[in-house]
Amino acid sequence: MMYPERFSNLPPYAWPRLRALLDVHGAGGDSINMTIGEPQHPFPAFVPDVLAQSVSEFSKYPTNEGAPDLLMAICGWIKRRYTVDLTRDRLMVLNGTREGLYNAAMALCPEFKNGKQPVVLLPNPFYQVYAIAALSVKAEPVMVPATALTGYLPDYASLPVDVLDRTTIAYICSPANPQGAVASREYWSTLIALAEKHDFKIFADECYSEIYRDKPPMGALEAAAAEGCDPERIVVFHSLSKRSNLPGLRSGFVASGQKNIKEIRQLRAYAGTPVPMPIQRVSERVWSDEQHVIANRAMYQDKFKDADVIFAGVNNYASPEAGFFLWLPVEDGEQAASKLWQKTGVRVLPGAYLSRPDPAGDPGIGYIRVALVAPKDETQRGLTLIHDCLYT
Repeated sequence: MMYPERFSNLPPYAWPRLRALLDVHGAGGDSINMTIGEPQHPFPAFVPDVLAQSVSEFSKYPTNEGAPDLLMAICGWIKRRYTVDLTRDRLMVLNGTREGLYNAAMALCPEFKNGKQPVVLLPNPFYQVYAIAALSVKAEPVMVPATALTGYLPDYASLPVDVLDRTTIAYICSPANPQGAVASREYWSTLIALAEKHDFKIFADECYSEIYRDKPPMGALEAAAAEGCDPERIVVFHSLSKRSNLPGLRSGFVASGQKNIKEIRQLRAYAGTPVPMPIQRVSERVWSDEQHVIANRAMYQDKFKDADVIFAGVNNYASPEAGFFLWLPVEDGEQAASKLWQKTGVRVLPGAYLSRPDPAGDPGIGYIRVALVAPKDETQRGLTLIHDCLYT
């Protein structure tokens, strides 16, 4: 009886909620979907060949933690990207990072912290899996505003000591979804020091790490190495979905200390599903190739330049540092999304569908999230329609 009660007060998931808002009305023009962050750029041309060459391996059960060659390819990418040396026993391959972000909490969150109910910290707005993971382990989810006042990243150090002393996990997304903010070296240093002082783990969701404007964002592994902190303090999640335009491949990884990864692998052995071997063969090749990532990033950079021109005169427009979303200020996100759909055919996501109200208000209600994943011409047309409909 206790399990369903934990989820009884959850609001509808964002996408059914959006359909209920928009689909009762006709589109005001040719539909342009700028809601979901599903990359539409080309994936690497070699993917079909690698998949065809390994298709016979669908007949085999895959290894639980990931094939040795794939783990070594990931280690190589981490070394090139972050100058951090990892061994294979500090990694596990994932069926996309949503699986990992959820199951790592199941594996690593204790039932009690200092004799009390544990706390899981998450930014507000947030990726929905963070909250459901907290509820699944009977923790108290504490949502911390990530607004313009805090640089669009949560200020966990501002929380009361009694909350921090019960904290077991702090989720952080950098580059941030939806705002595109990037955690600086100083931010990482402060968060790591806080985690060490109050003994909690940092779950770093870095799915957007390779889509940036100018400078590669610092990652949690890199920051942890620079700070000399315990590797068990940091749990990092990466994916091929955004980096390589392969959202349907469902392939990513989790990296941490040996003890954490042993626990996560153990849970997978009993209750999870290893990544099929042909998918692992493709992933190995994709993690080893950087040229397609550079080309992909350049396409996003062009679209962000277009956005900066189109919204140059909009008050409080913030050009994102990374990721592929715009977090556009409006008076009311639902009203703006509905107006856009009915007048132009452009679909966007109300910011409040990614956030929750708190005593200071709802940090998402005055925004819409706009995904820049479509081809350049379509994206430019959609952005122009948004500007002309909402800001003129």
